[in-house]
Amino acid sequence: MSPGPAADLRFGYGTNGLADLRLDDALGLLADLGYDGIGLTLDHMHLDPLAPDLADRSRRVAHRLDTLGLGVTVETGARYVLDPRRKHGPSLLDADPEDRARRVDLLLRAVRVAADLGAHAVHCFSGITPPGTDRDTAWKRFAESLVPVLEAAGASGVPLAVEPEPGHLLATVADFHHLRRTLGDPDNLGLTLDIGHCQCLEPLPPAECVRAAAPWLRHVQIEDMRRGVHEHLPFGDGDIDFPPVLAALAATGYQGLTVVELPRHSHAGPHYAELSLPYLRRAATAATRRGECPTPEHQVTPEGSTR
Repeated sequence: MSPGPAADLRFGYGTNGLADLRLDDALGLLADLGYDGIGLTLDHMHLDPLAPDLADRSRRVAHRLDTLGLGVTVETGARYVLDPRRKHGPSLLDADPEDRARRVDLLLRAVRVAADLGAHAVHCFSGITPPGTDRDTAWKRFAESLVPVLEAAGASGVPLAVEPEPGHLLATVADFHHLRRTLGDPDNLGLTLDIGHCQCLEPLPPAECVRAAAPWLRHVQIEDMRRGVHEHLPFGDGDIDFPPVLAALAATGYQGLTVVELPRHSHAGPHYAELSLPYLRRAATAATRRGECPTPEHQVTPEGSTR
């Protein structure tokens, strides 16, 4: 792949930031706003992975995406899709093998959905280490649980993109490399890089993180963030200088989606979706021209949307 200018990057928006919209309405909105694709979080309101007729529903979504010209990454970060009482539970680190198997089943379903949609990756993460579990045991459970998922992903031709998540067992890019080595560096194991997480806790600046992660990069999430605080923020509300980040991303030759990740702003999702794409395009233009970071537009909160 030859590197292209930052203006050629493909931007998407995560459906977990549009949770109050029907999926069909969310797709129409993002296409109308000019996005190139979506990060589709499988959840009860958006292509429920546990409801009947998943394959038929996936085919209908695939047709809709094709009609609208939208690409897609399948994401598996729904908070309560498996357990209405435990956020992101059960995980691949749980002591109960049956609980771990439920998470594995969700990921296998996600791989099948991704294949049906023509997605460029399936995203997942480790989960938080359960109390009383030592790190060696947690890593063993995680790696063993991923083996059937990686096999299914390989058979489907869809890479699995593991996300370092602050507070999780796999929290940093260095942790991703530990997993990769543990599993024998399988070809279909890739990385989801969240640019905000780089700002939050990685030792390298975000642009350097992108360059260091380039060989394994399969999916990118993007939002603003402050150092040491894991809070996804609208663009301009955090500390990230985006033109160097987008220039670094373009230089890697990455051709997947770069997906805006604002799940906690879902109450005003259409508003932030409308603001985010022009901001990213200005930053990409600034990166291509080696100019300065654009001045962010004032982030106006719609009346009544303070929850």
